[in-house]
Amino acid sequence: MPPDSTASELWRPQALAPHATLPWASRGRLHQEAEAPTRSPFQRDRDRIIHSTAFRRLKHKTQVFVYHEGDHYRTRLTHSLEVAQIARTVCRTLRLDEDLGEAVALAHDLGHTPFGHAGEEALHAAMKPFGGFDHNAQTLRILTKLEERYAEFNGLNLTWETLEGAVKHNGPLLKDGRVLADLPAAIVEYCRDHDLELGGHAGPEAQVAALSDDIAYNNHDIDDGLRAGLFEVKDLLDLPLVGEMFTLVEKKYPGIAPSRLIHEAVRRVINAMVEDVLAETGRRLADAKPKSVADVRALGYPVVAFSERMAATDRTIKKFLYTRMYEHWLLNRSHSKARRVVMDLFGLLFAEPNCLPPPWRERAEAAERPARARLVADYIAGMTDRFALDEHKRLFDLWS
Repeated sequence: MPPDSTASELWRPQALAPHATLPWASRGRLHQEAEAPTRSPFQRDRDRIIHSTAFRRLKHKTQVFVYHEGDHYRTRLTHSLEVAQIARTVCRTLRLDEDLGEAVALAHDLGHTPFGHAGEEALHAAMKPFGGFDHNAQTLRILTKLEERYAEFNGLNLTWETLEGAVKHNGPLLKDGRVLADLPAAIVEYCRDHDLELGGHAGPEAQVAALSDDIAYNNHDIDDGLRAGLFEVKDLLDLPLVGEMFTLVEKKYPGIAPSRLIHEAVRRVINAMVEDVLAETGRRLADAKPKSVADVRALGYPVVAFSERMAATDRTIKKFLYTRMYEHWLLNRSHSKARRVVMDLFGLLFAEPNCLPPPWRERAEAAERPARARLVADYIAGMTDRFALDEHKRLFDLWS
């Protein structure tokens, strides 16, 4: 239900653009609640995400490097915070709702398994006979079902706009001939009761969160890759924008220490990408002249975007990171071990649900095979890297 307009006066901002997602015009929550007099609906969404168990677990979930490989590499938690910081900056400059942009940014990775994409690949393979596993669908499942904190409902009961952004921040799900039944079960089940309009683009704040994700992980993966010794600064000099910034900093500060060089260059790359998003989005808004968030959704294309030149640069950086970092032999070894841990855990816990702790055990033992598989997947997907490794040791080391 939409929030009570009389309760919103203490938090209602005055400077939002007409095409922003206006908190006082929110479509509300699936389960009706009285709104807070001092926080907007989107502020409450952000706060509920931050206080959730799933958000805290991101502290020990892999971004690229498993938690024990170094104290200073990004985790899913620090990555999400960096995405949120960029999203707030872009939303503020474009006069969009900062709280909604931040909420989507903080929620976007909640559904990731331990060990990053390697863990997800393994869990998807194990779950293939039962509908597969998708981290985006798992995020929605966490937000609407798995978090058990409130007396009157499961999940966090977030607003329609935050849930829409969490599911659709990378664009429409119903495209290229796909229908609702083709999507992961968690999305199908929820949208039958609460339509998130999966055939269209999300609002502008969710689009900002998606671009902020790209900006954050490109740049922090460059930083972490250099820190890990997977490549050197000289390997980056031919990359568009990245090489230019490293060359600029070295020229401006001759003899600068490597750690300072990396930071000074990376922050300049982030700034250049943010400025490009602001300029290109401003141009698209000027052309489209949307008068409401509904007009933004109806455009049929994202209004928040890189310029063509920056989009090409982004693709080049991603290609470099894929070949020189994500497919590096050292990471492949780590990913191989991670996949084996996840597959081992799933196989044993699915076959022997009496090894699950309560209340997971009771639910799994009473469930039919597909539902049991989904429960085991929920249990494993919620693990941190550390817990998954400890659980594997407890279950497979005969002397533990």
